[in-house]
Amino acid sequence: MTLSLGVDTGGTYTDAVLIQDEKTVVATAKSLTTRHDLAEGIGKAVEAVLRDAKVDPDQITLASLSTTLATNALIEGQGERVGLVLVGFNEADMKRHGLTDVMAGDPYVLIDGGHNHAGNEAHPLDEKSLRDWLTLQASDVSGFAVAAQFATRNTAHEKRVSDMIHAQCEKPISCSHHLSSKLNGPKRALTAILNARLIGMIDRLITRAQIRLTELGIHAPLMVVRGDGALISAEFALERPIETILSGPAASIVGARWMTGAADALVSDIGGTTTDVAVLRDGRPAIDPEGARVGPFRTMVEAVAMRTSGLGGDSEAHFLSEGLQSSVSLGPRRVLPVSLIAMEAPDLVHEVLEKQLRSTTLTEHFARFVRAVSGAHRSGLPPRDSALLERIGDQIHPLGDVLENRLEYNALRRLVDRGLVQVSGVTPSDASHVLGNADAWDAKAAHMALELFSRQRTGAGKRFSDTAEEVAQVIVDQLTQQTSLALLETAFGEEADGFGLPAADLARHVLTQRGLSRHRGLVKLDAGLNLPVVGLGASAPTYYPAVGARLQCEMILPEHAGVANAIGAVVGRVTIRETGTITSPSEGTFRVHLATGPEDFRSSEDALLRLEEVLKSRAQNAAIVAGAEGVRVVVQRDIRTATIEGQDVFIDAEVIAEASGRPRIAL
Repeated sequence: MTLSLGVDTGGTYTDAVLIQDEKTVVATAKSLTTRHDLAEGIGKAVEAVLRDAKVDPDQITLASLSTTLATNALIEGQGERVGLVLVGFNEADMKRHGLTDVMAGDPYVLIDGGHNHAGNEAHPLDEKSLRDWLTLQASDVSGFAVAAQFATRNTAHEKRVSDMIHAQCEKPISCSHHLSSKLNGPKRALTAILNARLIGMIDRLITRAQIRLTELGIHAPLMVVRGDGALISAEFALERPIETILSGPAASIVGARWMTGAADALVSDIGGTTTDVAVLRDGRPAIDPEGARVGPFRTMVEAVAMRTSGLGGDSEAHFLSEGLQSSVSLGPRRVLPVSLIAMEAPDLVHEVLEKQLRSTTLTEHFARFVRAVSGAHRSGLPPRDSALLERIGDQIHPLGDVLENRLEYNALRRLVDRGLVQVSGVTPSDASHVLGNADAWDAKAAHMALELFSRQRTGAGKRFSDTAEEVAQVIVDQLTQQTSLALLETAFGEEADGFGLPAADLARHVLTQRGLSRHRGLVKLDAGLNLPVVGLGASAPTYYPAVGARLQCEMILPEHAGVANAIGAVVGRVTIRETGTITSPSEGTFRVHLATGPEDFRSSEDALLRLEEVLKSRAQNAAIVAGAEGVRVVVQRDIRTATIEGQDVFIDAEVIAEASGRPRIAL
């Protein structure tokens, strides 16, 4: 008998599940995610699931972890302070490709160097400028990102920069050629920046998870879900944390397929921070050929083709007053629900809300609280940010009590972006507590917060709504509307025949929206989804029946929809893909671009065989390191040619070696 433990660490909850012989769910459990120490929430969830299943920890043969933390961090613009070294690029490249905005004040340096498309050195590496910059910045960042021009054609300069950084300080280094073998230096630089920012967060998660599982008596190997749904060893994930973006969503798709057997469907997973939508075709999710997109970022990480939006049960509710009309929008930022923060400090939260309800004026800080996140990396803070963080201390405060002037709003936003502070406000989770659809947290606090929300004034000077219950329904209806738009946008984006407009425009088009409302006039309009939707997430049974009705489609809500990510974490396989390129810099020369440097051959077949040999070996070894056994390797060639004067001429070729195997289990 095999007994597998799956754990998913989300923005709000940490889930655990036990599966016997990869067929039967034995037990499930949930615990609040503890951001100050992720191991605490993991330990509570695992202890609960072991207790419910009445099994000994040493019976666990495999443990696997999925997480939405990396995805959530990118959606919310969070991450640690890093330094960027760009080799062979200039300031115009930084601005043109948005890298200046992405760095958001973090230090970077542009130095001479880099290679050309053929892998030949374009300029010597400016080592002196790098040494001078490192002397000033090395102590002020948590890690480094390195990207050099055409580094996938020749890795020499990125390797040299990495060696120099390593010699000067012991901090994580993220080289772009480790993360992708594709061209597009600025995009690789972006991926390396995000990877560097996530290293500390994912390292804390995995390391603390390993320690806590060992303390509980679980000695099975720990696997981690990658963004394409495959499993990798914890050690492998620590080297490339960026590959865990979309880990949780990818695991949910694997879990959805395992639970429902659905071959063709839309899968929509609602969490506390995001809603993740993907399409299942013939039982498999598509891999995004352009690289994973998360929020505003298009990375070069291989991951499932998925649309992730900042919409979840804990999305911030915004009051919009436009002319004489008013409405509500949700997200994209997550805040702590008032009903949840009241569980930590009920006396304080109740007292503040009651005082605000007695007031005759409604300030902009009503029903909003703030607290610091302990244990986060705090170096490099400007004086104003540091002073505000010190003022917040380790207590929960009404937001209005800690902001002394308007200038501190930007300081607060920066602290939130760095993951150093959390703000609490009104969310759909609070609305669900008011409507009686949820009872896990403090419903009284939620009711007071929504009563305050309802007192806001429209453009006509009228109160937004009469009761907390009315505004709660408005918020839940808005979640239904935004979820429907996310599903429609995905469906339009995956249509084989285009409609001549972007998917987002089509989803919001007046004809689509009138069709959903079954317009009947001189024109008859109907619109909806032609595939079932698998609704996942703990709150899916609360919100998704209305979504199915809105989109006129079948809504499948599996029994264990609330722990789909944790299920997907243990029913997947280990898969590693290695990619390489061959170019022809001159007639009769075929250049293989390897990590050790370019190699030239006189025939294309010899070059292809050499590249296949290297990639097969790398993929197989990496799969074994990633925790696989029974590894099988499959190789694909993509050779591009052009016909010139009646003859086929070799342009370039891409070779992909895919190694796949079962995750190793403890005997």
